Amino acid sequence: MHAAFEAGADVVELDIHPTTDGRFAVIHDWRLDCRTDATGVTREHTLAELKALDIGYGYTADGGKTYPFRGKGVGLMPSLDEALTAFPDKRLLIDIKSNDPADGEKLADRLARLPQPQLALIMVYGGDRPVGAVRARLPQIKTMSRASVGRCLMSYIGLGWSGWVPAACRDGLLLVPVNVAPWLWGWPDRLLSRMADAGTEVFVAGPWDGGFSSGIDDVATLRQLPRGYAGGIWTNRIDRIAPLVSGPR
Repeated sequence: MHAAFEAGADVVELDIHPTTDGRFAVIHDWRLDCRTDATGVTREHTLAELKALDIGYGYTADGGKTYPFRGKGVGLMPSLDEALTAFPDKRLLIDIKSNDPADGEKLADRLARLPQPQLALIMVYGGDRPVGAVRARLPQIKTMSRASVGRCLMSYIGLGWSGWVPAACRDGLLLVPVNVAPWLWGWPDRLLSRMADAGTEVFVAGPWDGGFSSGIDDVATLRQLPRGYAGGIWTNRIDRIAPLVSGPR
């Protein structure tokens, strides 16, 4: 996360899972088998148990021939508390890796304790039910779920010609696949302006192919954006993309 901000990211996404002792661990995977030296479901452990794992154990860049980080990741799984403390003045996008509304309620409880200036920097997305719980408790936070994106895009594609911004597109976060964006009325400048007026921040992601979109991760995909595009860019490769663009990323 430090490296991403240093490379030029304006927002960094982090994935969370609840722990059995009421905390949140920052880790992507639902199970521990892929990346760590343990097995089982991530959320079925205490934070202390997760911190005792080697999170570099499963990493390989050559199909399993070598594992260069084994033994080097013990104790390095962050907690959400640590991330919030480390970046009090940075924008964070928190991904709830479940569809359990209780996870959203727990996250809302934690975020509600933040100072208001820091809370204003937080965005949340993930499962429809936990995101709904966060939005109900903390309506000032920009949120997004798969359902909310679908409702917004379909409504806007159908009625955006009129200038109307649907309720599903208001006061939130909108992820637009780059191959869907040209179907949106007023793309890009008028759309961005309308969404900004409606309190919504727009990020363009990689092409939608029936699944969830990838990022804008290479030059060829970046070139699909209109010249002068001024909205957000969703990328997994800030090292490649940041030097090629200016403004929000």
